Amino acid sequence: MEPKSPAESQTVLTDIILPPQTNHHGTIFGGEVMSYIDRVAVICATRHAHRPVVTASFDSMDFISPLKVGECIILTAILRWVGKSSMEVQVIVEGEDLLNGDRHVTGICFVSMVAVDQEGKAVEVPPMKLSTEEEHFQFERGKERAAHRKKRKKGYV
Repeated sequence: MEPKSPAESQTVLTDIILPPQTNHHGTIFGGEVMSYIDRVAVICATRHAHRPVVTASFDSMDFISPLKVGECIILTAILRWVGKSSMEVQVIVEGEDLLNGDRHVTGICFVSMVAVDQEGKAVEVPPMKLSTEEEHFQFERGKERAAHRKKRKKGYV
């Protein structure tokens, strides 16, 4: 399999926050944000693998600031690490006030995805082609997080 760069699968999803998506404070429900994150991570991982993928875990979902009704939500999904069949996608969530253009980071999350075949069995994915210092750094950090997830998972079974 030919290696692929993170840029080849990077995905940006943009939407507007509407009243049914918000709580009594007028801010988006956390579950709504997580749903957006899952969708954009699936697109990113599928672009890399060219296979169906499933969500294996959400790591470190940090809500930094609220998103308000009427604001724009912008999610950027970037592939950070690839193993044999699993991939780690970082999703950066931003809010934008469309009336003045101000943007702010509202959340950051790491999502683990696994490529699967028709029977739901894990299948191999292409390796990553790392070009920049930042890509190498993020890959090494992703490798550490993957090892931590594997260790954590062993504690469940």
